[in-house]
Amino acid sequence: QVQLVESGGGLVQAGGSLRLSCAASGRTISSYAMAWFRQAPGKEREFVAAISGSGSYTSYADSVKGRFTISRDNAKNTVYLRMNNLKPEDTAVYYCAADRFDRYRQTSTGYYGSWGQGTQVTVSS
Repeated sequence: QVQLVESGGGLVQAGGSLRLSCAASGRTISSYAMAWFRQAPGKEREFVAAISGSGSYTSYADSVKGRFTISRDNAKNTVYLRMNNLKPEDTAVYYCAADRFDRYRQTSTGYYGSWGQGTQVTVSS
């Protein structure tokens, strides 16, 4: 089982930037697809971005394309989410997730077997 711990959330003004980190332990994640999801109050958890185990392939939700960048450093067993030009509607708890079958194109939560505890991102207008 992979343990995931997110960090880097916080309060930022609209137009600002943040970088989230997800540190994995328990297993080497170089063969895992890794993803970021988010959940706003009263809403369902939604897909944000994913990256293949090798780091060669990525996918993004339409709402964040061109603003967010997912990346990974397999030597550090860590995944990142760089968020630029943040908007108030990006406010949510952001979760890191891992899929041992490297299905990076999948956007449903059910494909990801390991989850972190989440980190809060709040964007003020």
